[in-house]
Amino acid sequence: MLALPRWRIVVCALAVFLGLLFTLPNFLPANVSIPGLPSQRLSLGLDLQGGSYLLLEVDQAALKAERLNNLVEDVRTTLKDAQIVFSNPGVVGGDVSVRITDPSQLDAARAALGKLGTLSQTGVRDVLVTTGPDQQIVLSLSNQALAADASKAVEQSIEILRKRIDALGTKEPTIQRQGTDRIVIEVPGESDPERLKAVIGQTAKLTFQMVDETVAPGDILQGRVPPEDVVVPNGETGSPTPAYALQRRSVVTGEMLTDASAGFDQSGRPDINFRFNGKGAQRFGDATTQNIGRRFAIVLDGKVLSAPVIQGAITGGSGEITGAFSQQQVTELALNLRSGALPAKLDVQEQRTVGAQLGADSVRAGALAGIIAVILIALFMFLAYGAVFGGIAVAGLLANMMMIFGAMSMTGAALTLPGIAGLILTIAMAVDANVLIYERIRDEERGGRKPAMAIDTGFNRASVSIWDANITTMISALILFAFGAGPVRGFAWTLSIGVLTSVFSALMITRLLVVLWFRANRKKSLPI
Repeated sequence: MLALPRWRIVVCALAVFLGLLFTLPNFLPANVSIPGLPSQRLSLGLDLQGGSYLLLEVDQAALKAERLNNLVEDVRTTLKDAQIVFSNPGVVGGDVSVRITDPSQLDAARAALGKLGTLSQTGVRDVLVTTGPDQQIVLSLSNQALAADASKAVEQSIEILRKRIDALGTKEPTIQRQGTDRIVIEVPGESDPERLKAVIGQTAKLTFQMVDETVAPGDILQGRVPPEDVVVPNGETGSPTPAYALQRRSVVTGEMLTDASAGFDQSGRPDINFRFNGKGAQRFGDATTQNIGRRFAIVLDGKVLSAPVIQGAITGGSGEITGAFSQQQVTELALNLRSGALPAKLDVQEQRTVGAQLGADSVRAGALAGIIAVILIALFMFLAYGAVFGGIAVAGLLANMMMIFGAMSMTGAALTLPGIAGLILTIAMAVDANVLIYERIRDEERGGRKPAMAIDTGFNRASVSIWDANITTMISALILFAFGAGPVRGFAWTLSIGVLTSVFSALMITRLLVVLWFRANRKKSLPI
């Protein structure tokens, strides 16, 4: 009647053993590890450990402006390659406009420019080409293209930010997307959001561009600059040159860097040592070989860091960036260059700091609430169902909690204050399953069934209600996890793990314990 298959015993024993194995490291001191035990520990979220919270938003206006400027260069290059005479390419009213000098080349120009941009999944290009008055051709970016650029910028930024924050030595940072163009960053243990902003807020877009020596400083001030050049402000403090006219085409970009580290120059001042990959080293070597005696500018985030004169060919693929830097500045700049440039500027929309003491208070309050919940539930089960069945329910509850902590430690989940609420709710739901089973067993015994039959029927019939209740809860938890953010996801994750372990402990562990007890005692009536 009460079957006790060996696989059930093995599965229950293995689940409890793994739960205990992954839970134990959480009760050891932080600097103590035991050989053979897993090293994963349950990490505390921002609200329990203290730290910094930032909400960043992609600057879509800057992203569009950069895309349009790049499109202007693409238009210039495409028309030159097609030997089409043109004039006045530039950004006008949020679009790119260019005038075709020869009317007979208008159709050829439109056909050549129509190949710019990329094809969407529907086969439509993201750059729209139209003809305006006076032989003008206008290129516009579609709304889908701008949305795709913002989405791609968020994805790239998340990876770059993760590299930068990991380099700070912080543990378990949370970096995730919110909506279409926002990023949420939670860094437990980091109490200085300004330091965090200094590292992650810099775009770190590095380029090496040749200085146009034919343009005089007066021409720059009056805006008389060739269309192939761009005016870049000088970032060197105390320099008499306010800005430089640089060739638009970069010799080398920061994407070709393989390493960047803080160091010191020959005078003992902080500087940045860098190294290019093979492609960057070749291009840098060719540029310095062909331009000895000319100046090239090192540009970071739209400002010239320095513009040294090329004294000789630099073919080794490495060099240094000098300037009026502090030691902290070169350390942070080298970190950002190693991590890569952000695809777009990120604006801080919200920042919060949670103190460590406030986090410790939350941990104590959450632990106290959990202990009170377990004690009250255990007391209720003993009073309602007696020492035997109440004790089995409490044993299943403790095994359930151990499996929850073990699963969260194994998956690297962070426990948050809402997560503690989800844990306490899970405890109540686990006992609710026992209540359904025990009441069903009572009803079966009152209906005249023998104890063995009452136990078997009670578990079988109660399991339907237990599955229904927990499946609906799991659906809700999954929806919260999919569409929520931050603490909401922490609550949903803890609740999801708790639902799975609660069903397992009620239908597997509790049943195993009840059957083992009955086989050992063979009571004529159940003490329930």
